[in-house]
Amino acid sequence: MNTPDRIAIDPTICHGKPVIRGTRVPVAIVVGSLASGMSFDEVEHEYDLTAADIRAALGFAQARLSEESFHALPAAAE
Repeated sequence: MNTPDRIAIDPTICHGKPVIRGTRVPVAIVVGSLASGMSFDEVEHEYDLTAADIRAALGFAQARLSEESFHALPAAAE
């Protein structure tokens, strides 16, 4: 699986959000659907995707998260 071949970012499609190439299905919808409890099979059928498309979305999300820096927020004063 080559994620760049399956994920497209185009400002004229879904306001430039990453989507599964050849569709208008945002990566965030795929990841969110899985996170909410849908199975791979359910996501495939709901959005007319392949298992490889779903894995590419997960791979894309993982790559973006690994590039992020996270910093703890200071505790709120009471």
